[in-house]
Amino acid sequence: MDQNVHLKANKLVELNNGNICNRCLGRKFSNMIESSETDGNEEKGKLIREKISIESKKGDEETKCETCNDILFKIDENIKNGNILERIQGKIDYLNLEFDTFLIGSKIPEEILNRDEWLNEALDLDVENIKKEINREIGKLLEKELDKEVDFDNPDIVIMVDLRKLIQENKDNNDDNSQKSESNDLSAIKIRIQINPIFIEGRYRKLIRGIPQTKWPCRKCKGKGCSECGGTGKMYKESVEELISEIFLDKTRGYEAKFHGAGREDIDVKMLGTGRPFVLEIKEPKIRKLDLQKLAKEVNEHSKGKTEYIDLKYTDRKKKAEIKVSSPDTFKIYRALVECEDNISDEQLAKLKERLEKTIIDQQTPQRVAHRRADKIRQREVKELSTKPLTSKKFEMTVKTQGGLYIKELISSDDDRTTPSVSEILGTKAICKELDVIGVG
Repeated sequence: MDQNVHLKANKLVELNNGNICNRCLGRKFSNMIESSETDGNEEKGKLIREKISIESKKGDEETKCETCNDILFKIDENIKNGNILERIQGKIDYLNLEFDTFLIGSKIPEEILNRDEWLNEALDLDVENIKKEINREIGKLLEKELDKEVDFDNPDIVIMVDLRKLIQENKDNNDDNSQKSESNDLSAIKIRIQINPIFIEGRYRKLIRGIPQTKWPCRKCKGKGCSECGGTGKMYKESVEELISEIFLDKTRGYEAKFHGAGREDIDVKMLGTGRPFVLEIKEPKIRKLDLQKLAKEVNEHSKGKTEYIDLKYTDRKKKAEIKVSSPDTFKIYRALVECEDNISDEQLAKLKERLEKTIIDQQTPQRVAHRRADKIRQREVKELSTKPLTSKKFEMTVKTQGGLYIKELISSDDDRTTPSVSEILGTKAICKELDVIGVG
């Protein structure tokens, strides 16, 4: 054994007045003893104890470990007698949870944690704290008994094992020289399960006007329900979000759904073409494994003629953030029905294409959204533009733009807050009568 380990081990024993369990002795030097020498912190502790010639701690009151206060003995007992497994399995069964991966967390008395960290600092030891030892032992138990896998990065559930009351009962038992029953030990172990969300990405098409992307609370009652909203708490009966969420919540037995779109179109605008990307977040789903193709058919039948959801697939949390960030390379393609106050000639439409295509537009935040958006000037490019005359005063305009350009204001000028604009170039008042998004990339 390394001389440094020998010296520090003797000091550790001294700081604990000779009262330290093999598990604590081994874990304090777990990264300093090769695993080939011995496996597990218990065995490492025995090896160190043998090398420095100190007596083995038996785990009774007279030799209680001053590092962990015998918490590791108590947890071992409750692992061996099945109490911890029973409590966790009971909670899983009660919630009727479906999961493949998990992570263990634990809560123990603060004074034990503080002493453990103090010993690390006093001996200049860079090792894991006692909670990691506890979490690992319980995790190994569940992997074996439940046939599930520990996942440190993206677990389906996080199982929090609160052992504080168990340790307090153990302390009280020792103080009173009495023994509580195993059933009392069992009731002292508290389990809380955090069910992590699932994320499903896809694209949606909005086939009719008059539907918002997400649920819109009533302006008057703020969602509580009033005479103005007919008791619904909403400005609109349904939304792109709700038409898919209600079915997914039912199938997953989830608590709540959140809809994250790659931008949004106005309520009176259709979303056509290949659709707009979105991520649906289902919070606290009891069921995680879904046949997304089958479910897409059910959702589309439910929302038939209103919305359509395509290319559904599982994704991860980071996609929710990515979808909200507009890259300079993103674009939108719109088809607008433009109505002018005066007659428009073919020459004027040709001039419109010449002036706007490949042009940077300066656009101050539109007046209609200034109450909820920062008032600033944005610069966005019109990449491509084409027009099709319909009547002397109406034409269809198809425009491909950099993401974030407001098309209604590009047409009207919004009292010269957008420049150049269709109205400015044509020399007459122009308004957008209808607008469809036909491409998002």
